Order: sequence, then C-alpha cells, then structure tokens
Amino acid sequence: MGIEIERRFLVKPEAWQQRLHRLHGKGVKITQGYLCMGENAVVRVRIAEDRAWITLKSRIAPATRYEFEYSIPVSDARQILQTMCGTYIIHKTRYHVCADETDCWEVDIFHEQNEGLIIAELELHDPHQFLILPDWVGEEITYDTRYDNFNLAKLPFKTWSDGANH
Repeated sequence: MGIEIERRFLVKPEAWQQRLHRLHGKGVKITQGYLCMGENAVVRVRIAEDRAWITLKSRIAPATRYEFEYSIPVSDARQILQTMCGTYIIHKTRYHVCADETDCWEVDIFHEQNEGLIIAELELHDPHQFLILPDWVGEEITYDTRYDNFNLAKLPFKTWSDGANH
C-alpha cells in the first residue's frame, strides 16, 4: 500500500518567473483526466510525455492519502481521456526544483481553464516535518480542497469569483 504525504502551496508568480528562467524551460507537459471523483476515492489517468499511469487515491488526513499508481500504455491512456473523462481533464506543466536530496519540489503551472494558477507541492516523510520554504513559495493550500486537482477539473480556477485574487 502506498501512502503519499504532501504539503501544497501557491507560488508567487514574480519570484517564480525568476526561478523558471534558471530552469531553462525543462518542464514536463501533463494531461490528466478523472474517471471517478467520489467521497472516498479518486481515479485518474495521466499522460506525461511518453508515459502514462492510472492512479487511485483516497484521503486519510488533509495532507495524507493512500496512493496506488500503475503504468499503462499511452495509447490506452489517450483512449480513456477521450472516451471516459468527459470535461474532467486538466492540463499543466510540471517542473522539478530540488533544493537538496531531501527537498524536491514539484511546481505545476496550470493551463486552459486553470490558467493563472501555479501550485508547488513537496512530498514528506512525516506530516509534521519541518519545512524551509523557498522565496517563491506563498500561501499554504494543503487544507483547501478547492485546489485538489480533481476539484480543479470539476470547478476550474478561472470560474472562481475570487480567482483573480490569488
């Protein structure tokens, strides 16, 4: 059984742009769609470049989830996205920013209906692990479920009345 512990934060756009310039555009384009978004579990399919996965997640606590992830053929993932996910699809570019061997951030720049949203997340070994936040990391959103990817697929960031304020 896999357990994922992560904390999530909004990214300060101006500070991130300076950091992004140093990464030389090495982001990975990701498309992910949702097959099931229930109270107890979420099932998604994801394509990242030439790889694809199906993932099952279930919340244990606000920052902790069960996570089961399995590789699938990209052609199957494309068919699932086209025929089974409907409009519950998000597009983003992911960047990996490692401060050291233990702190490797994933930064997602969202596109299309979630344009303008940039989220950083850090996987942890313990939910109470001490964090040193980079200067481009802003408000914590770990406990705000609106920012969960499956919720962004249902209710995109651009539709929020306060979306311009973030």
